[in-house]
Amino acid sequence: MNTLGRHLFPRKFNKSCIITAARWLNQQPESKPTIKDRIREGPGFRDFLQQPSITPVGDHVLAADVPYLSRESVLGRGRKVFFEIYGCQMNTNDTEIVWSILKSHDFRRTGNIKDADVVLLMTCAIRDGAESTIWNRLRHIRLMKGKRDEVNKPLQIGILGCMAERLKKQLVEKEQAVDVVAGPDSYKDLPRLLAVGQGGQKAINVMLSLDETYADVIPVKLDRKSRTAFVSIMRGCDNMCSYCIVPFTRGRERSRPIDSIREEALHLQAKGIKEITLLGQNVNSYRDMSGMAEDAEKQASILAPGFKTVYKTKVGGLRFAELLADLAETVPEMRIRFTSPHPKDFPGAVLETIARYPNICKSLHLPAQSGSSSVLERMRRGYTREAYLNLVDEVRALIPDVTLSSDFICGFCGETDEEFSETLSLIQRVKYHTAFLFAYSMREKTTAHRRYQDDVPEETKQQRLRQMIAAFRAGAEELNRQYIGREELVMVEGASKRSKDDLSGRNDGNIKVILPGGDVPMGDSNSKERKTIVSGDYVAVRIVESNSQILKGIPLYHTTIHDFAARKV
Repeated sequence: MNTLGRHLFPRKFNKSCIITAARWLNQQPESKPTIKDRIREGPGFRDFLQQPSITPVGDHVLAADVPYLSRESVLGRGRKVFFEIYGCQMNTNDTEIVWSILKSHDFRRTGNIKDADVVLLMTCAIRDGAESTIWNRLRHIRLMKGKRDEVNKPLQIGILGCMAERLKKQLVEKEQAVDVVAGPDSYKDLPRLLAVGQGGQKAINVMLSLDETYADVIPVKLDRKSRTAFVSIMRGCDNMCSYCIVPFTRGRERSRPIDSIREEALHLQAKGIKEITLLGQNVNSYRDMSGMAEDAEKQASILAPGFKTVYKTKVGGLRFAELLADLAETVPEMRIRFTSPHPKDFPGAVLETIARYPNICKSLHLPAQSGSSSVLERMRRGYTREAYLNLVDEVRALIPDVTLSSDFICGFCGETDEEFSETLSLIQRVKYHTAFLFAYSMREKTTAHRRYQDDVPEETKQQRLRQMIAAFRAGAEELNRQYIGREELVMVEGASKRSKDDLSGRNDGNIKVILPGGDVPMGDSNSKERKTIVSGDYVAVRIVESNSQILKGIPLYHTTIHDFAARKV
């Protein structure tokens, strides 16, 4: 060891060592920078911890100084980005957040993958089938990249979202063509990741956050013609259902402040949006901890009999009922929907708020997953069959015209024929207007992967899935038949896919309604003033036909949410 080394790193470290080392450093010739100078001028500990700081600029965000990269180096300089989206509504909203960030950094968007400089896949990891689709797509894009002129027009490939977090190692090692991997909480870092990736390095950020909600980012809609929009109000999930990968890919639950959600709703209203859907993994457990503290009686969640949680409930803050009421009064002529809730978080205050305001849609998603209490216990859903049915009865008593949708999984670990028959009987008893039905697909990292065996044969799963579909369709057809002869408020979304002469929209219950286009009276059917129906209009429609999936009707007159509600009283 040299002289400096013996003084700085002795076997016994004491005060005299520090003094001796300092004197040695100070005695160096002035013509050469000392070790002390180099340490002072070089990067410090903070530089290695620093995340890109974000400063709002108008509706968007702009990355400030990033360690080792100048502001100019993270700009896109007109590079074209192509998006492909897989999975749920949250992924669509996440893509709009990503586009907001990249657009503010001088990237452009293209709808043609052949013109793209950057291809970003927003991925889903909820089921094995979704991941298989993305692996196949990656192989196709890799071939496209191989044919590119990598000098004059290189192609960057990025994987975003849940699959990025879950399979970060495999994506980089197995798919050598992948340049950028960004998890659900690192989208603000994308300009830097893309800049690093341009240099031939693999750029990865999949760190999960305890507080990132993107509250300071106004998403930029991908479909500018649509009159509907998604608004993310919370991220992550604390439920830890044994089959679900979401807590591991999206992290702990955290909510946006009500103020930021209100501002986004007003921004969307100014842009002509007529309907918003509030998004979250467990949307009705929303709790704005920056808001006013509730009184002692309301601080903790009081779950109905038969419901429980695996986590300690947060105390204080503004909850989902307050958020719904705030938005309903802020944008009274905008429809408000929400998904996906958990059955345990439907206290009376939430249901009463939904019933009170005409612009909060009377359409609830109640994901059951199974109709068997023993399977629900293995799934760690936190309720029994009986508790779920009691909730359905309470919902229909408080909101008589409610439409219900649900999620069901068949073939979960150890599911017997008797347990599956209980799921069928629940579907037949409750009857749903919409249902999302799946055969179980085991995911790594989940509790089920550690504790159970995926022991139901695939053939049995598929047979049970067909039985669930048949049971659901029979119930949906029966429910939709009850609409015939009724007058429904329809928000027109655009042209029908099957006929250029027809329009398509949805009623309050979120059921698709097909109606002919043309002119109809304003205000009521007796008005002499007429107006052509266009996307975004609210129209009163008389239903004349139905099946298990859609309703068909005759348009009567243009109206508003509150005028239509007043006529029905």
